[in-house]
Amino acid sequence: MTAPVRLDAVRKTYGSGAAAVTALAGVSVVFPAGRVTAVMGPSGSGKSTLLHCAAGLDLPTAGTVTLVGREIGGLNETQLTELRRDHVSFVFQSYNLMPALTVWDNTVLPSLLAGREPDRAWATEVLRRVGLGDKAGRRPAELSGGQQQRVAIARALASRSVVTFADEPTGALDSQTALDVLALLREVAAAGQTVIMVTHDPVAASYADTVLFIVDGQLAGRMDAPDADAVAARLAHLGARARQAVS
Repeated sequence: MTAPVRLDAVRKTYGSGAAAVTALAGVSVVFPAGRVTAVMGPSGSGKSTLLHCAAGLDLPTAGTVTLVGREIGGLNETQLTELRRDHVSFVFQSYNLMPALTVWDNTVLPSLLAGREPDRAWATEVLRRVGLGDKAGRRPAELSGGQQQRVAIARALASRSVVTFADEPTGALDSQTALDVLALLREVAAAGQTVIMVTHDPVAASYADTVLFIVDGQLAGRMDAPDADAVAARLAHLGARARQAVS
């Protein structure tokens, strides 16, 4: 079975000439179905660029990205938009909620845009699990930042997409809500989804099946069945290595 997300020798360079910055330097990685994969590394290591290229939000300078069976380099913008709409969900740090819509309407919006009838029972359950069961009629302006992030998470998970990309999904959450969200990500992965999560938090990473470490745009190792202490130790080592490289 083909993995829902695959990167082959992906390079991403911003700028040109002497001012060029290489954010990804030939990354090859497969993200299988039914698993949560965390991506970690020092600041500026290329984590977000990897996520954006894998999701088709940014096109690689070289190499290929295959998303849900389609090589995205051969798609025009309309085809790429439709592919993401039909099969991909996102949790952005900026939330990207529709201010005029209620929490409920924001949550089911991706399904409606894809022409599908929302699974109302599942959407209700997801809102309950992220602690917003009593806020379905509120609008984003009536919510705290942490509550808005929970709406963004509920929106991503309610549509049961093939792939969910999450950029620091627990960053604005209290510790108990964060653990509830992480457990929910594991649950949807166990049901067959692919979850790819960028995080700086070793505890969040410990909920993943696999952690990929990235330094200077290159993969620098992986850890299966991670625990928080081992992840923190590996991050500290990689951070020290990165500091030595620039000193």
